[in-house]
Amino acid sequence: MNNKFEALTSAKPSNQETDRLKAEDSDDEEEPFRPAPKPGDGEHPLQYNYAIWFSRRSQNSKSVQYDKNLKFIASFASVEQFWNIYSYIVRPGDMSGHVDYHLFKEGIRPMWEDDANKHGGKWIIRLKKGLASRCWENLIMAMLGEQFMVGEEICGAVISIRYQDDILSLWNRSNDSNITSRIRDTLQRVLNLPPHTIMEYKEHTESIKDQTSFRNTNFVR
Repeated sequence: MNNKFEALTSAKPSNQETDRLKAEDSDDEEEPFRPAPKPGDGEHPLQYNYAIWFSRRSQNSKSVQYDKNLKFIASFASVEQFWNIYSYIVRPGDMSGHVDYHLFKEGIRPMWEDDANKHGGKWIIRLKKGLASRCWENLIMAMLGEQFMVGEEICGAVISIRYQDDILSLWNRSNDSNITSRIRDTLQRVLNLPPHTIMEYKEHTESIKDQTSFRNTNFVR
């Protein structure tokens, strides 16, 4: 099987194999970062290695620095490794509160100031409640399957669970208008977004200035 996207869909384990890890209820110490293991015989290697992170903001953590709330979950280098990890993680739509999943290329931390991110930005899509799990899975499968066709531009994706709505974002390295437009068009296709969907783009330099992720964005239909 040569198509990575096909491999991602066909390698998905059955429901009987899933015993989901309740990440949002875990109070364990932060797991230290570990590089992805090399793909085993018969596995389908991904073009890039990836890492999954989790963060939760509580009333007691408002004064805690953002990076201190980031918890490393796992890293992977093949389709099979991805599904082995993903199967044990609570789906975004089943979580509550102020929580985020971050899926980024290995070596890139999900922070505006990271060298790979600081000159780029992110596309933002606000979701009605009930759509987070499906849209998140469609996005990360397209990302892992190299559906965006913009070289090394894609840095990672974030699903942000909030009280009134949920927010999906896709981060890229640069603010080149041709590249961001291509990413936008692919996002609309892989998520099957209605034509009237409002998409917003925010540069990370603006986020660093105003210290917000989703405010003061540029609205693009």
